[in-house]
Amino acid sequence: MVFVCYPKCTTCKKAKQWLAEQGYEFEERDIKEQNPTAEELMAWKEKSGLPLKRFFNTSGLLYKEKKLKDKLPLMSEEEQYQLLAEDGMLVKRPILVSGETVLVGFREAEWRSQLLTTETSL
Repeated sequence: MVFVCYPKCTTCKKAKQWLAEQGYEFEERDIKEQNPTAEELMAWKEKSGLPLKRFFNTSGLLYKEKKLKDKLPLMSEEEQYQLLAEDGMLVKRPILVSGETVLVGFREAEWRSQLLTTETSL
């Protein structure tokens, strides 16, 4: 498991604590120091089944400063991936990558359900 997070983010801290309490082992990756590449993001989007917009940190300052709410609909998917790959602060976090499962943002019930499903299929 790879846990992609921003260490100062309170949601990331909650997710990390929850993973530890459940006994999961994971590799932690600081999104600011090691930003996901466009290729990683493409693979994660595919595995997650989520729309690309869900990978944007829409509540972040950078998203608002760049006025991406208005710009994203006019951008190609390729341009959006490149934008996400340029700055980890634009990427929604935390992201948990475990085999074929990719979870974006922390919702405890969703993580519990998805991780249990993943475990039972192993």
